[in-house]
Amino acid sequence: MKNTEARGWYFTGVDKPLEKKNFSVKEPQADEAVVAIAGCGLCHTDLGFIGGRVKTNAELPLILGHEISGGVVAAGSAVETFIGKNVVIPAVLPCGECELCKNGRSNVCRSQKMPGNDFNGGFASHITVPARYLCEIPTDLGDVRVSSMSVIADAVTTPYQSLVRSNLRKDDLAIVIGAGGIGIYMVQLAANRGAAVIALDVDEAKIERAKKLGARFGINTSGMDEKALKEKIRTFVKEQRLPKHRWKIFETSGTAAGQSAAFSLLSFAGTIAVVGFTMDKISIRLSNMMAFDADMFGNWGCKPEYYPAVVDKVLKKEINILDTVEERPLDSINEVISLAMQHKLEKRVIFIP
Repeated sequence: MKNTEARGWYFTGVDKPLEKKNFSVKEPQADEAVVAIAGCGLCHTDLGFIGGRVKTNAELPLILGHEISGGVVAAGSAVETFIGKNVVIPAVLPCGECELCKNGRSNVCRSQKMPGNDFNGGFASHITVPARYLCEIPTDLGDVRVSSMSVIADAVTTPYQSLVRSNLRKDDLAIVIGAGGIGIYMVQLAANRGAAVIALDVDEAKIERAKKLGARFGINTSGMDEKALKEKIRTFVKEQRLPKHRWKIFETSGTAAGQSAAFSLLSFAGTIAVVGFTMDKISIRLSNMMAFDADMFGNWGCKPEYYPAVVDKVLKKEINILDTVEERPLDSINEVISLAMQHKLEKRVIFIP
Protein backbone atom coordinates (compact mmCIF):
# COMPACT_ATOMS: atom_id res chain seq x y z
CA MET A 1 0.00 0.00 0.00
CA LYS A 2 1.05 3.60 -0.45
CA ASN A 3 1.50 5.76 2.63
CA THR A 4 -1.96 6.89 3.71
CA GLU A 5 -2.64 10.31 5.16
CA ALA A 6 -4.51 10.09 8.46
CA ARG A 7 -5.45 12.30 11.37
CA GLY A 8 -5.42 11.89 15.12
CA TRP A 9 -5.91 13.76 18.35
CA TYR A 10 -2.68 13.79 20.37
CA PHE A 11 -2.26 13.91 24.14
CA THR A 12 0.63 16.32 24.75
CA GLY A 13 0.51 16.97 28.49
CA VAL A 14 -1.56 16.73 31.66
CA ASP A 15 -4.81 18.73 31.59
CA LYS A 16 -4.06 20.10 28.13
CA PRO A 17 -6.59 19.91 25.30
CA LEU A 18 -5.82 17.15 22.81
CA GLU A 19 -4.22 18.45 19.60
CA LYS A 20 -5.43 17.45 16.15
CA LYS A 21 -2.58 16.56 13.78
CA ASN A 22 -2.14 14.75 10.50
CA PHE A 23 0.17 11.75 10.26
CA SER A 24 1.21 9.21 7.66
CA VAL A 25 0.26 5.52 7.89
CA LYS A 26 3.21 3.49 6.66
CA GLU A 27 3.31 0.10 4.98
CA PRO A 28 2.47 -2.52 7.65
CA GLN A 29 5.04 -5.09 8.73
CA ALA A 30 4.42 -8.76 7.89
CA ASP A 31 2.37 -9.37 11.07
CA GLU A 32 0.58 -6.00 11.21
CA ALA A 33 -2.78 -4.68 10.01
CA VAL A 34 -3.94 -1.16 9.26
CA VAL A 35 -7.47 -0.52 10.52
CA ALA A 36 -9.66 2.34 9.34
CA ILE A 37 -11.30 3.20 12.63
CA ALA A 38 -15.11 3.12 12.77
CA GLY A 39 -15.39 3.99 16.46
CA CYS A 40 -13.32 4.41 19.60
CA GLY A 41 -14.76 4.56 23.11
CA LEU A 42 -13.76 7.04 25.80
CA CYS A 43 -12.66 5.12 28.90
CA HIS A 44 -11.99 6.02 32.53
CA THR A 45 -8.35 5.10 31.87
CA ASP A 46 -8.09 7.78 29.17
CA LEU A 47 -9.33 10.34 31.67
CA GLY A 48 -6.74 9.08 34.14
CA PHE A 49 -3.98 9.73 31.60
CA ILE A 50 -5.31 13.19 30.74
CA GLY A 51 -5.76 14.18 34.39
CA GLY A 52 -2.28 12.97 35.33
CA ARG A 53 -3.45 10.26 37.72
CA VAL A 54 -1.85 7.57 35.56
CA LYS A 55 1.16 7.80 33.24
CA THR A 56 1.26 6.36 29.74
CA ASN A 57 3.95 3.80 28.96
CA ALA A 58 4.91 5.59 25.74
CA GLU A 59 6.39 9.06 25.66
CA LEU A 60 4.20 12.00 24.69
CA PRO A 61 2.81 13.14 22.32
CA LEU A 62 0.57 10.10 22.04
CA ILE A 63 -2.83 9.31 20.55
CA LEU A 64 -4.97 7.82 23.33
CA GLY A 65 -7.92 5.43 22.99
CA HIS A 66 -8.04 1.63 23.37
CA GLU A 67 -11.68 0.66 22.66
CA ILE A 68 -11.47 0.34 18.89
CA SER A 69 -13.43 -1.22 16.05
CA GLY A 70 -13.14 -0.75 12.31
CA GLY A 71 -12.24 -2.27 8.98
CA VAL A 72 -8.87 -3.66 7.91
CA VAL A 73 -7.68 -1.75 4.85
CA ALA A 74 -4.14 -3.14 4.60
CA ALA A 75 -2.17 -5.99 6.14
CA GLY A 76 1.28 -7.53 6.06
CA SER A 77 2.17 -10.61 4.08
CA ALA A 78 1.52 -13.01 6.99
CA VAL A 79 -1.98 -11.73 7.78
CA GLU A 80 -3.43 -10.66 4.43
CA THR A 81 -6.63 -12.66 5.06
CA PHE A 82 -7.76 -9.86 7.39
CA ILE A 83 -8.02 -7.34 4.53
CA GLY A 84 -11.64 -6.24 4.08
CA LYS A 85 -12.75 -7.70 7.42
CA ASN A 86 -14.39 -5.74 10.24
CA VAL A 87 -12.69 -6.25 13.57
CA VAL A 88 -12.57 -5.35 17.23
CA ILE A 89 -9.04 -4.66 18.47
CA PRO A 90 -8.43 -6.18 21.91
CA ALA A 91 -7.39 -3.55 24.43
CA VAL A 92 -4.61 -5.87 25.59
CA LEU A 93 -2.51 -7.38 22.81
CA PRO A 94 -0.28 -10.16 24.22
CA CYS A 95 2.80 -11.68 22.59
CA GLY A 96 1.36 -15.21 22.62
CA GLU A 97 4.74 -16.82 23.28
CA CYS A 98 5.81 -16.10 26.86
CA GLU A 99 5.29 -18.14 30.04
CA LEU A 100 2.19 -16.16 31.03
CA CYS A 101 0.61 -16.45 27.58
CA LYS A 102 1.23 -20.19 27.44
CA ASN A 103 -0.27 -20.71 30.89
CA GLY A 104 -3.63 -19.01 30.39
CA ARG A 105 -2.72 -15.52 31.62
CA SER A 106 -2.16 -13.73 28.34
CA ASN A 107 -4.03 -10.66 29.59
CA VAL A 108 -1.05 -9.87 31.83
CA CYS A 109 1.64 -10.76 29.29
CA ARG A 110 4.69 -8.66 30.18
CA SER A 111 5.30 -7.96 26.50
CA GLN A 112 1.72 -6.90 25.89
CA LYS A 113 0.91 -3.79 23.88
CA MET A 114 -2.04 -1.55 24.64
CA PRO A 115 -3.30 0.95 22.05
CA GLY A 116 -3.28 4.47 23.43
CA ASN A 117 -0.73 3.53 26.08
CA ASP A 118 2.19 1.69 24.47
CA PHE A 119 1.62 3.06 20.97
CA ASN A 120 -0.73 5.45 19.18
CA GLY A 121 -4.35 4.50 19.79
CA GLY A 122 -7.86 4.97 18.51
CA PHE A 123 -8.66 8.67 18.75
CA ALA A 124 -7.73 8.82 15.09
CA SER A 125 -8.85 7.86 11.60
CA HIS A 126 -6.42 4.92 11.30
CA ILE A 127 -4.33 2.66 13.49
CA THR A 128 -1.63 0.05 12.82
CA VAL A 129 -1.69 -2.94 15.18
CA PRO A 130 -0.29 -6.46 15.57
CA ALA A 131 -2.87 -8.62 13.79
CA ARG A 132 -2.49 -11.91 15.64
CA TYR A 133 -5.38 -11.39 18.06
CA LEU A 134 -7.77 -9.22 16.06
CA CYS A 135 -11.35 -10.32 16.68
CA GLU A 136 -13.25 -10.57 13.41
CA ILE A 137 -16.90 -9.53 13.58
CA PRO A 138 -19.66 -10.65 11.18
CA THR A 139 -20.64 -8.62 8.14
CA ASP A 140 -24.29 -8.64 9.19
CA LEU A 141 -24.60 -6.94 12.59
CA GLY A 142 -28.34 -6.36 12.43
CA ASP A 143 -29.13 -2.98 13.97
CA VAL A 144 -25.70 -2.67 15.63
CA ARG A 145 -23.14 -0.45 13.94
CA VAL A 146 -19.50 -1.46 13.56
CA SER A 147 -18.59 1.69 15.50
CA SER A 148 -20.71 0.66 18.48
CA MET A 149 -18.93 -2.69 18.65
CA SER A 150 -15.83 -0.82 19.85
CA VAL A 151 -17.20 -0.88 23.40
CA ILE A 152 -16.56 -4.62 23.43
CA ALA A 153 -12.80 -4.00 23.48
CA ASP A 154 -12.77 -3.12 27.17
CA ALA A 155 -16.07 -2.17 28.80
CA VAL A 156 -17.78 -5.48 27.98
CA THR A 157 -14.93 -7.98 27.79
CA THR A 158 -13.25 -6.88 31.03
CA PRO A 159 -16.28 -7.70 33.20
CA TYR A 160 -16.83 -10.86 31.15
CA GLN A 161 -13.41 -12.14 32.19
CA SER A 162 -14.28 -11.33 35.81
CA LEU A 163 -17.54 -13.22 35.45
CA VAL A 164 -15.73 -16.32 34.18
CA ARG A 165 -13.04 -16.17 36.84
CA SER A 166 -15.52 -15.64 39.68
CA ASN A 167 -17.35 -18.89 38.84
CA LEU A 168 -20.66 -17.06 39.28
CA ARG A 169 -23.55 -19.51 39.05
CA LYS A 170 -27.30 -19.44 38.67
CA ASP A 171 -29.09 -18.25 41.84
CA ASP A 172 -25.90 -16.76 43.33
CA LEU A 173 -25.98 -13.24 44.72
CA ALA A 174 -23.89 -10.76 42.67
CA ILE A 175 -23.23 -7.30 44.11
CA VAL A 176 -21.99 -4.81 41.51
CA ILE A 177 -20.42 -1.69 42.98
CA GLY A 178 -20.59 1.10 40.41
CA ALA A 179 -23.17 0.94 37.62
CA GLY A 180 -21.29 3.15 35.17
CA GLY A 181 -19.28 2.46 32.03
CA ILE A 182 -18.08 -1.01 33.01
CA GLY A 183 -20.51 -1.81 35.81
CA ILE A 184 -23.57 -1.64 33.57
CA TYR A 185 -22.19 -4.56 31.55
CA MET A 186 -21.21 -6.43 34.70
CA VAL A 187 -24.85 -6.15 35.79
CA GLN A 188 -26.09 -7.59 32.49
CA LEU A 189 -23.56 -10.42 32.40
CA ALA A 190 -24.33 -11.48 35.97
CA ALA A 191 -28.09 -11.30 35.42
CA ASN A 192 -27.77 -13.37 32.24
CA ARG A 193 -25.91 -16.00 34.24
CA GLY A 194 -29.03 -16.30 36.42
CA ALA A 195 -27.68 -14.52 39.49
CA ALA A 196 -29.67 -12.11 41.63
CA VAL A 197 -27.95 -8.76 41.05
CA ILE A 198 -27.78 -5.81 43.42
CA ALA A 199 -26.40 -2.64 41.81
CA LEU A 200 -24.80 0.02 44.01
CA ASP A 201 -24.05 3.57 42.90
CA VAL A 202 -24.22 7.18 44.09
CA ASP A 203 -26.16 8.20 40.95
CA GLU A 204 -29.87 7.40 40.98
CA ALA A 205 -30.13 7.51 37.18
CA LYS A 206 -27.45 4.83 36.85
CA ILE A 207 -29.22 2.67 39.40
CA GLU A 208 -32.50 2.93 37.52
CA ARG A 209 -30.79 2.03 34.25
CA ALA A 210 -29.14 -0.98 35.93
CA LYS A 211 -32.53 -2.17 37.15
CA LYS A 212 -33.93 -1.93 33.61
CA LEU A 213 -31.01 -4.00 32.34
CA GLY A 214 -31.17 -6.84 34.83
CA ALA A 215 -30.45 -5.73 38.39
CA ARG A 216 -33.08 -7.08 40.77
CA PHE A 217 -32.38 -4.40 43.36
CA GLY A 218 -30.52 -1.07 43.46
CA ILE A 219 -29.10 0.95 46.32
CA ASN A 220 -28.08 4.59 46.24
CA THR A 221 -25.07 4.57 48.57
CA SER A 222 -24.64 8.35 48.66
CA GLY A 223 -24.18 9.34 52.31
CA MET A 224 -24.58 5.74 53.50
CA ASP A 225 -21.97 4.21 55.79
CA GLU A 226 -20.71 0.66 55.30
CA LYS A 227 -22.58 -0.75 58.29
CA ALA A 228 -25.91 0.60 57.03
CA LEU A 229 -25.17 -0.71 53.54
CA LYS A 230 -24.47 -4.22 54.77
CA GLU A 231 -27.63 -4.23 56.87
CA LYS A 232 -29.72 -3.11 53.90
CA ILE A 233 -28.31 -5.91 51.74
CA ARG A 234 -28.90 -8.46 54.50
CA THR A 235 -32.52 -7.34 54.73
CA PHE A 236 -32.94 -7.80 50.98
CA VAL A 237 -31.30 -11.22 51.15
CA LYS A 238 -33.69 -12.32 53.88
CA GLU A 239 -36.78 -10.98 52.10
CA GLN A 240 -35.82 -12.54 48.77
CA ARG A 241 -34.54 -15.77 50.33
CA LEU A 242 -31.17 -15.40 48.66
CA PRO A 243 -27.87 -17.01 49.73
CA LYS A 244 -26.64 -15.75 53.09
CA HIS A 245 -23.06 -16.54 52.14
CA ARG A 246 -20.89 -16.98 49.01
CA TRP A 247 -21.61 -13.45 47.79
CA LYS A 248 -19.82 -12.44 44.59
CA ILE A 249 -18.80 -8.79 44.84
CA PHE A 250 -17.66 -6.98 41.69
CA GLU A 251 -15.98 -3.61 42.34
CA THR A 252 -16.23 -1.69 39.08
CA SER A 253 -16.37 1.92 40.29
CA GLY A 254 -12.61 2.42 40.41
CA THR A 255 -12.89 4.47 43.62
CA ALA A 256 -11.42 4.10 47.07
CA ALA A 257 -14.93 4.28 48.56
CA GLY A 258 -16.11 1.49 46.27
CA GLN A 259 -13.15 -0.74 47.11
CA SER A 260 -13.62 -0.15 50.83
CA ALA A 261 -17.32 -0.97 50.55
CA ALA A 262 -16.51 -4.15 48.64
CA PHE A 263 -14.21 -5.38 51.38
CA SER A 264 -16.73 -4.48 54.08
CA LEU A 265 -19.31 -6.73 52.36
CA LEU A 266 -17.02 -9.75 52.25
CA SER A 267 -18.27 -12.70 54.27
CA PHE A 268 -18.02 -16.49 54.45
CA ALA A 269 -16.86 -18.13 51.21
CA GLY A 270 -17.31 -14.80 49.44
CA THR A 271 -15.42 -13.45 46.44
CA ILE A 272 -14.25 -9.94 45.57
CA ALA A 273 -13.34 -9.09 41.99
CA VAL A 274 -11.44 -5.80 41.71
CA VAL A 275 -12.32 -4.61 38.21
CA GLY A 276 -12.12 -0.82 38.56
CA PHE A 277 -8.83 1.05 39.04
CA THR A 278 -7.79 3.93 41.28
CA MET A 279 -4.44 5.23 42.48
CA ASP A 280 -5.98 5.93 45.90
CA LYS A 281 -5.14 3.64 48.80
CA ILE A 282 -7.47 2.11 51.38
CA SER A 283 -6.88 0.46 54.74
CA ILE A 284 -8.21 -3.10 55.16
CA ARG A 285 -7.66 -6.05 57.50
CA LEU A 286 -6.45 -8.89 55.31
CA SER A 287 -7.09 -11.38 58.08
CA ASN A 288 -10.76 -11.19 57.10
CA MET A 289 -9.79 -13.19 54.03
CA MET A 290 -8.52 -15.98 56.24
CA ALA A 291 -11.39 -15.82 58.74
CA PHE A 292 -14.01 -15.98 55.97
CA ASP A 293 -12.06 -18.45 53.81
CA ALA A 294 -12.73 -15.91 51.05
CA ASP A 295 -11.26 -15.15 47.65
CA MET A 296 -10.15 -11.90 46.05
CA PHE A 297 -8.68 -11.28 42.62
CA GLY A 298 -7.83 -8.40 40.36
CA ASN A 299 -8.78 -8.15 36.71
CA TRP A 300 -6.61 -6.60 34.01
CA GLY A 301 -8.27 -6.40 30.62
CA CYS A 302 -9.42 -9.59 28.95
CA LYS A 303 -7.80 -12.51 27.18
CA PRO A 304 -8.34 -12.24 23.40
CA GLU A 305 -9.77 -15.75 23.24
CA TYR A 306 -12.86 -14.58 25.17
CA TYR A 307 -13.76 -11.91 22.60
CA PRO A 308 -15.72 -14.08 20.12
CA ALA A 309 -18.09 -15.26 22.87
CA VAL A 310 -18.77 -11.65 23.87
CA VAL A 311 -19.38 -10.60 20.27
CA ASP A 312 -21.90 -13.44 19.99
CA LYS A 313 -23.71 -12.33 23.16
CA VAL A 314 -23.94 -8.75 21.91
CA LEU A 315 -25.37 -9.80 18.55
CA LYS A 316 -27.86 -12.12 20.25
CA LYS A 317 -28.96 -9.10 22.36
CA GLU A 318 -27.98 -10.88 25.57
CA ILE A 319 -25.87 -7.78 26.20
CA ASN A 320 -27.49 -4.44 25.40
CA ILE A 321 -24.98 -1.95 24.05
CA LEU A 322 -27.39 0.15 21.98
CA ASP A 323 -28.97 1.77 25.04
CA THR A 324 -25.68 2.25 26.89
CA VAL A 325 -23.54 4.14 24.36
CA GLU A 326 -23.80 7.31 22.33
CA GLU A 327 -21.78 8.25 19.27
CA ARG A 328 -20.18 11.65 18.81
CA PRO A 329 -17.85 13.15 16.20
CA LEU A 330 -14.16 12.75 17.00
CA ASP A 331 -13.75 16.48 16.42
CA SER A 332 -15.82 17.07 19.59
CA ILE A 333 -13.36 15.12 21.74
CA ASN A 334 -12.13 17.97 23.93
CA GLU A 335 -15.66 19.12 24.71
CA VAL A 336 -16.69 15.56 25.58
CA ILE A 337 -13.62 15.01 27.78
CA SER A 338 -14.51 18.15 29.72
CA LEU A 339 -18.04 16.82 30.29
CA ALA A 340 -16.64 13.45 31.34
CA MET A 341 -14.31 15.05 33.86
CA GLN A 342 -17.36 16.78 35.36
CA HIS A 343 -19.31 13.47 35.43
CA LYS A 344 -21.91 14.92 33.07
CA LEU A 345 -22.10 12.05 30.60
CA GLU A 346 -24.98 9.61 30.97
CA LYS A 347 -23.67 7.02 28.50
CA ARG A 348 -20.31 5.79 27.28
CA VAL A 349 -19.22 7.96 24.37
CA ILE A 350 -17.89 6.41 21.16
CA PHE A 351 -16.01 8.80 18.88
CA ILE A 352 -16.59 8.57 15.14
CA PRO A 353 -13.71 9.87 12.94
